Amino acid sequence: MALAKLGVVVLDCPDPRALAGFYAEVLGGTVEGDGDWIDLKAPDGQALAFQAAAGHVPPAWPAPDDSQQFHLDLVVDDLDTAEKGVLALGAKPLDASDRSRTWRVYADPAGHPFCLCAC
Repeated sequence: MALAKLGVVVLDCPDPRALAGFYAEVLGGTVEGDGDWIDLKAPDGQALAFQAAAGHVPPAWPAPDDSQQFHLDLVVDDLDTAEKGVLALGAKPLDASDRSRTWRVYADPAGHPFCLCAC
């Protein structure tokens, strides 16, 4: 028997509403809340939360002597189309040059790494 169940993944960031808006454009869904805590309710029922963090420092990636903290794997039907979309929304490529792989790594506008992964 589990002791708990996962509630929500929370991303620290300097501007919760802006980062929730980025992920709403990528994943769909609705942005809810005001102030230092914003929720994103995705159409599939999953949720992400965004919390204001003064002095937020994005993780370094790749950095063998520094942690990436966590990353999101986002499943897409077409890597090239999804890549164009996330770049237009403000993502930055971290490791997207190897076109033979089934994943590519980016940073969201607050610097959190995430992967686009082919189905």
